[in-house]
Amino acid sequence: MSVPHDPDKIAVEAAAMPARAKPSNYPEPFFSRMLKREKRPLGDAFGIQNFGVNLTTLHPGGETSLVTEQGEVKLSPGMCAGFPARGIAHQLVNRTDSDGVYLEVGDRTPGDEGSYPVDDLAAALGADGKWQFTHKDGVKY
Repeated sequence: MSVPHDPDKIAVEAAAMPARAKPSNYPEPFFSRMLKREKRPLGDAFGIQNFGVNLTTLHPGGETSLVTEQGEVKLSPGMCAGFPARGIAHQLVNRTDSDGVYLEVGDRTPGDEGSYPVDDLAAALGADGKWQFTHKDGVKY
């Protein structure tokens, strides 16, 4: 569920915003891997269209995105990580017994693409703003 833009609103309590109803737009078998991930879209409430802003919670054992070939980097509270366009693929996994909460910011430019080096998945952001998923050989999911 997305909150409509209110032009008079300039601040909200991020954790009070409604969670996105669907935990992922990935096709199966990847969709079910995202069930311990909860996103609260924030940018839409302010009419931000060029990039997405989400308050994301990874419950214990939860993951986001899919696997990278670069190896693992442990993040701790207060750290941040960044991944430029056309950079390395990345994944966050919560290996703790507590929720992990972070602010996620991403591009919404039509034609953007996602690379999943370990998984048989390719993604492209269409002109309609929706992700289209295919196998790496181009066959649609």
